[in-house]
Amino acid sequence: MSTKLREKEEKILQILEELAEESAKGTPIVVEGKKDAETLRAIGVTGVILTVKTGGKSLLDAVSEIEALNTPEIILFLDFDRRGREATKLLKQSLEHAKITANLRFWRELSALVGKEIQCIESLTAYLATLHTRAGAQAQT
Repeated sequence: MSTKLREKEEKILQILEELAEESAKGTPIVVEGKKDAETLRAIGVTGVILTVKTGGKSLLDAVSEIEALNTPEIILFLDFDRRGREATKLLKQSLEHAKITANLRFWRELSALVGKEIQCIESLTAYLATLHTRAGAQAQT
């Protein structure tokens, strides 16, 4: 396996493992849609996952739903495309106004690793499978 690709894969898996651990401790995660939530479930996230772009929800509706959880911190894990970045910024500002800490650590770390290659959270499992295959193929050459 190519060292560079293997290291990238390991870093991504470590970020996702830490995300799952934070979720298991009770920190809710906010994603854009149902497929993003399904992807997180598929990689082992067991805690509360809220979607902000389902059922005609507005940003204000999402903020109200988050406030109703009565939690001091929320993990924002929206897509890496322009709309996802804009929504992350707006949600962060709205949540901070409501005295809720918006944790962007996982989003920033993952975006730095894959932001140019994938645009949405729902692509994560397919991307990891491709990365694993490419890394293994390079190791054999």
